[in-house]
Amino acid sequence: MPKLKFPMTSRQCEIAAESYTACLLAQSGYDVLVQYGANQPHYDLMAVKREQRKLPISVKGSQDGGWMLAVGHKKPGVTYLAAIDQWLALQRHDVVYALVGFLNVPLGQAPRVYVARPPEIAAQLKSQCLGRGYCSLQEDSPTYYPRSKNKDKVPVEWVYSTERIDTI
Repeated sequence: MPKLKFPMTSRQCEIAAESYTACLLAQSGYDVLVQYGANQPHYDLMAVKREQRKLPISVKGSQDGGWMLAVGHKKPGVTYLAAIDQWLALQRHDVVYALVGFLNVPLGQAPRVYVARPPEIAAQLKSQCLGRGYCSLQEDSPTYYPRSKNKDKVPVEWVYSTERIDTI
């Protein structure tokens, strides 16, 4: 299989994902504060709505159809399920993940965005690969990798909407 060629560097993908997420949050009525600098612990954006709702948002961009979330915890002798548990244990209880997908998105078109809390993500990671678990969240394996034996997809309930972000 030929190696995928990505139009953006990983840093450009991060910037594009954060910018687009900030745009969606603003359109949903949130004031958005952006953290800049090298040390951004646990979140990238702070979304505030009418001073009653404050959400730290961790933004992850992807150009290949997956987000490597718990990969750093998968070491020799550590199962996928244990690595996912380790990842989950390190997450803030109040953080919301915005997962931005750029794979097959033409220039000028909007990327796909999903929002989920860490426990939801951990459950999805554990269900992947026929229940064996996988440390990289797969957006839509059947569409992007049709020859894959795994048919993992991000839950449709995670698709960004004002209602989803207001109630998550």
